[in-house]
Amino acid sequence: MSDDMNDARTSGEASTTGRSELPHRPALLVLLAVIVGAEALVMAGVVVWLAIELLTVQPSSYQTALAILVLSAIAAVFLAVVAVHTLRARPWTRAATLTWQLLQVVIAIGCFQGMVATPTIGWYLLLPAVLGILLLFTPSVVAATKRDV
Repeated sequence: MSDDMNDARTSGEASTTGRSELPHRPALLVLLAVIVGAEALVMAGVVVWLAIELLTVQPSSYQTALAILVLSAIAAVFLAVVAVHTLRARPWTRAATLTWQLLQVVIAIGCFQGMVATPTIGWYLLLPAVLGILLLFTPSVVAATKRDV
């Protein structure tokens, strides 16, 4: 019986030691999570701004304004979830991050064109998106988020 207790104590110590050690995360994966997290915070700011605008300014269409507000909130939550799971090195986050970054590139290109072009906003959207896409394809990020089969 004492052997069983020693085995249980040993396995308990091993599991305690295993929990205290942090998993190795490549620096580029952490940087990618920080970028996506910053984008989530910016989207949360956009949601707050849109909500204030909806309450203080009469929109031409309340339905459209509310729909944009809801879609922005969904995007903010989506980005926050992706950022957290990127830190956890989940494989699905690569596709989610790539989708968002490509959408951001398209919006940035639109900011550079047209009668009401705002190139400054375009650069603020384009630079983190390009950096995020580049980080997604670095070998350390791919290896960290690779699905173990």
